[in-house]
Amino acid sequence: MVSLSTPDHPTDSAHVAGPALRLLTVHAHPDDESSKGASTVAKYKSEGARCVLVCCTGGELGDIANPAMDKPGVKENLAEIRLDELARATRIIGFDDVVMLGYLDSGMKDSAGNDDPASFHQADLDEAVGRLVAIIRRERPQVILTYADNQQGYPHPDHVKVHDISIPAFERAGKASWYPELGDAWQPSKLYYSTWSKARAVATHERFLALGLESPYGADWFDRPWQDHRITTRIDVAAHYDVRVNALMAHATQIDPTSKFWFGLPHDVARTIYPYEDYILARSLVEGVRGEDLQPAPSPEDPPVIRESDLFGGLRPLI
Repeated sequence: MVSLSTPDHPTDSAHVAGPALRLLTVHAHPDDESSKGASTVAKYKSEGARCVLVCCTGGELGDIANPAMDKPGVKENLAEIRLDELARATRIIGFDDVVMLGYLDSGMKDSAGNDDPASFHQADLDEAVGRLVAIIRRERPQVILTYADNQQGYPHPDHVKVHDISIPAFERAGKASWYPELGDAWQPSKLYYSTWSKARAVATHERFLALGLESPYGADWFDRPWQDHRITTRIDVAAHYDVRVNALMAHATQIDPTSKFWFGLPHDVARTIYPYEDYILARSLVEGVRGEDLQPAPSPEDPPVIRESDLFGGLRPLI
């Protein structure tokens, strides 16, 4: 049973003696946990890992993307409805806990919500980092999943802020001199950026065409600033494909079940096209496993160099 907690009111105490594998994911809004990495989390949950989601905002300013949900009472109660959707989705994925970081949705870039002093966008950086550090110290994850530094493809202020707090939180959580009032220091071992690969988009687009179907991927999609050259880690999630689909469907206000983008291909076809989720290893303190910060900067023309097939690679003998 997943419950929603806050940094100040956790549902459980520290899990030092809990599962050996511990994964923490940081997302901006309800539904992000389903569209980015849901099957990866399900995979590690099936292996016995403790999986915790930090959701930084409640998604209060989201649009109603599913016409069937655009009806009286929904927009007026969207904040509550999105939390209910989040609870359903995270049960499907298998999260052990969901911690709400406690900020308001900032809205899209350059919208009025950006100026709300209670918004995530306006949050004091050190204070927001401290909230995340408190969760890291309580949960003691070896691995953290967050958003990349390059958000040109979707520059939502809350997605940018997720990255901006995750990097210092990873570094400060293990230093007792930072936020000494927030519990004993704990240093995570690896930090990953989630990313959607162009390879997946191309493979999906080509399958639409091969089946004689109209593809939702227009030319503008392939002109986006893709990050394939930075991908280091590819997780086989074939056995957990349905988890992502079902978790997305749980977000009824945000996901249109008739959307060609999400569900335009026959289910049995879609699950075989690209049965992976891709990540960039940004930081690593594991001996012999180098993060992006210790590697030569790749060029966008370079092909990805897949070095890992396991987020806990290099850690399993130690934990």
